[in-house]
Amino acid sequence: MEATLARVHSLMCTILAFMPTHYQRDSLEAMLGLFLEAQGKPLPHYSKTKSESALSRFLNHYNWSTRQIIRHLRRTVIELILSECRRGRKPFLQVIIDLTTLEKTGKFKAFNHLITIYNHKRGLHLVVLYLVVGQWRIPWNFRVWRGSCSTTPAQLALKMVCRLPKQLTRQFHLKILADSAFGTKEFIHGIRQLKYHAILGIACNRKLVDGRSVKDLCHRGQQLKLVGLDFPVTISWYYFKTDKGVFIKRYVISTIPLKAATISWWGKRRWQIEGWFKTAKHRFGLDKFGQCTLLGIYRWLILSVTAYLLAHWTYLAEYYPHTLDWGQAAFLALSTFFPILLLSLLLLDIERLRPLAFSHGIDITISRCKI
Repeated sequence: MEATLARVHSLMCTILAFMPTHYQRDSLEAMLGLFLEAQGKPLPHYSKTKSESALSRFLNHYNWSTRQIIRHLRRTVIELILSECRRGRKPFLQVIIDLTTLEKTGKFKAFNHLITIYNHKRGLHLVVLYLVVGQWRIPWNFRVWRGSCSTTPAQLALKMVCRLPKQLTRQFHLKILADSAFGTKEFIHGIRQLKYHAILGIACNRKLVDGRSVKDLCHRGQQLKLVGLDFPVTISWYYFKTDKGVFIKRYVISTIPLKAATISWWGKRRWQIEGWFKTAKHRFGLDKFGQCTLLGIYRWLILSVTAYLLAHWTYLAEYYPHTLDWGQAAFLALSTFFPILLLSLLLLDIERLRPLAFSHGIDITISRCKI
């Protein structure tokens, strides 16, 4: 795992080198520091080292390449994942697809066409492609769904699957996991054309060619034809426990013949992405953007994902297999990759509390040691 931290250190040095000026490098460190506080509110006005206006200019106006950061992040992800490959049978790479809403209120003139309503939620709707292999959890790609009159979520997901790098598709057996929003005939046919295997959720009222609905089935593991498909699929189901303790019956299909228990097991694995959604929003502020430009929002999302990856990689290198504490992992990532920023925050807090300490008879003196 020391090799993992070495790769990530190299990645951060490269990303900082992309910044045209020292001022922008400081702004990047300040923004990542806000995200790595892991409190879910990385808003620029909470920064102690940079002004709110400076960080706003950094996100919305300054000329630095977001694409280069994404490219190098992905390159590091591929290197780290492939470094875990062992000789023998190809391991499974879970490609989980889902749609999440970054709820927003108010007016956003610059991108009002992207703010839509889906499932009674108003906001920015992202179709996310999430990779899981072993202990690695990687948000790989996302697309914005623009509403009912545009490209469907299933079409966006199929495009992202088509663009998965060959380094991964050659080294792993892919399992495409998604919920019923992606169980369309177009998506299923597209996955089969790519020669991938998918396990997808379907609605209980999905029709079979014999006129029955899926909910009318009594035995799991049957191979049946759905309306709109010219090949049989294997149908199973499982019971999912909600946060309120209620069990809901979920139907899933497999595009290749498998045992019912196997289909149900893989169908449950799709819910791993929901854990990432909660972590990204509640810990790393994925949905807390308030920028006035599309570029600012795009950069916010990328930096939020970057902070998540830094915390996740630090956990794998330092704490795995112990219980994951996102606050602890984020703090360790902050102290590992941005120690000067963390020390600056400490000194600012000491300076702010110096009068209070002095009023209680404590005199704080700070001196720099020669090392």
